Amino acid sequence: MKVLMAHNHYKSPGGEDQSFLAEAGLLESYGHDVSRYTLHNDAVNAQGVVQTALQTVWSAPVARQIAGLVHERQIEVAHFQNTFPLISPSAYYAAHNSGAAVVQSLRNYRIACSNGMLYRDGKICESCVGQFAPLSGIVHKCYRGSTLGSAVVAGMVGVHKILGTYKKEVDLFIAISEFVKNKYIEIGFDADQIVVKPNVVAPDPGPGTGQGGYALYVGRLSEEKGLRTLLEAWQKGSPSIPLRIIGEGILQSEVEKAAEATNIEYLGQRSLQETYSLMGEAEMLIVPSEWHEPFGRVVIEAFAKGTPVIAAAMGGLTELIEDGLTGYLFEAGNKDALIDKIRLLKGDEELSTGIRNACRQIYLEKYASERNHEMLVSIYQSAVAKKSKAKNVRG
Repeated sequence: MKVLMAHNHYKSPGGEDQSFLAEAGLLESYGHDVSRYTLHNDAVNAQGVVQTALQTVWSAPVARQIAGLVHERQIEVAHFQNTFPLISPSAYYAAHNSGAAVVQSLRNYRIACSNGMLYRDGKICESCVGQFAPLSGIVHKCYRGSTLGSAVVAGMVGVHKILGTYKKEVDLFIAISEFVKNKYIEIGFDADQIVVKPNVVAPDPGPGTGQGGYALYVGRLSEEKGLRTLLEAWQKGSPSIPLRIIGEGILQSEVEKAAEATNIEYLGQRSLQETYSLMGEAEMLIVPSEWHEPFGRVVIEAFAKGTPVIAAAMGGLTELIEDGLTGYLFEAGNKDALIDKIRLLKGDEELSTGIRNACRQIYLEKYASERNHEMLVSIYQSAVAKKSKAKNVRG
């Protein structure tokens, strides 16, 4: 198939950026003709507040570029990973009007929440879920602590709901978990417009040995990721295993301070290959998230390496981990519950070996290339059929 894969990169690389690269690479590995269209949030500083605000709602230059690409390369499916803020939903119209079916991945909650996380002031917040647009987010300055920024997000959502953009210009949405699908149904989306397909880890990084003798955290160093609970577990509970932390974020100074006094080693940001190597040698990966984690890409990366995962029972994480089979779930924010699960896994070598084998098998069955490729192509075919049917009805 001829596919346009479009993505607006964040300033700090994250799971969404990696998923864009993985899906584009997956399609190419199976012989599909993939055109990439990317913008980067580094451009925001250069172009100014007003221009960025207008572009977030409707970007005519991007729409023209998308239309040109679709027409010139005879694109069958335009797959948008993230359009916020520089690509904008105007790209849907451009792709659709130029003949492509339109697919949008749902990897956060931006359409119902200014910060995209349904999380505010250290706890889950769904104040805007039932609103036409995230207006409460303006009051609470939920987008980067800015009233203006939060108003821009609300304006984008409101304008495109009035225009019917999400219903008319997107053929199918891909939710990365059942949790995300159900949350978007709560937001007001039609269930039959959303299909579920998990993330993919490709190419296969191969299993590790798990003989490194340490626990590992990989991700943003931020409050919603449960970093403070993680640090407290080592500062006050003293699990009998060293902790290594990979990532960057606003809580970096707290991590560095904790590393000075406890059995914690802060490794900073590492390349993907370095991270995979460290993940494969870890005895366990810990994912202590305290927000509605949409999926948890790092979990299936750990599974690919055969590494058990101890994760908070939040959002899509509950769909990935089978208690006692591929790891353990614990109550979010409860450091004592986290410590108990660490000790349970650490204290039984035979159990740990069995879990490592199960993790690797689950990865091969559910999250490796072949199955994910089949699902993605099936979604694209359904989107093309849906667009064709709608065109015939209108015609």
